[in-house]
Order: sequence, then C-alpha cells, then structure tokens
Amino acid sequence: MMNIYKKYHITDRDLDRIIEMAWEDRTPFDAIKDQFGLSEAEVIKLMRREMHPRNWRKWRARVQGRSTKHRQKSANGVDRFKAKAQRHISLNKINKRK
Repeated sequence: MMNIYKKYHITDRDLDRIIEMAWEDRTPFDAIKDQFGLSEAEVIKLMRREMHPRNWRKWRARVQGRSTKHRQKSANGVDRFKAKAQRHISLNKINKRK
C-alpha cells in the first residue's frame, strides 16, 4: 500500500480529499482517477487501509454497484458533482448566483 502513496506522491491533504470524494455518492471513481491518478481498485485499497473495518464495510456496501460512482452507468445529465466544501478546497472565488 505504501507504494501507492509513493507512486502518486499523495500528501495528507490529498489523502483527506480522496477519502472525501470516495464517500460522496455522486463523485465517480473516474473523477478521482482524473484528479489523483488512482484507479478504482487503488481507491478501494486505500480506503480499506485508512478506515476502520466496520466503516470500510459500510462504505463498500454503499458504492458497490452504485451507478453514480461509475460514469458509464451514470445518467447522461450527471457529468460531475462538486462538494459544498470544494470552493474552499480549490480556493475558487466565484460566488453563487442568486
């Protein structure tokens, strides 16, 4: 597992963001791959290592077969999802329109 951290140069902040993205229902594994380079299998290994076993089993049950976690299975209108905290994380200064 340590090879993944070294291979992709994952920092603690990156690790937190990967876990957050993996927990989000509508963030596909492809988005994690695009941003961090980790495949679905590598994300699963990372989550297994970083989470308590009970929480990992809950997460795995949630994402297994979930259409929104896989772009190919997603509805055509769902291209991406941004977490509410994403603006803070990416330092995006664009305000919401009312």
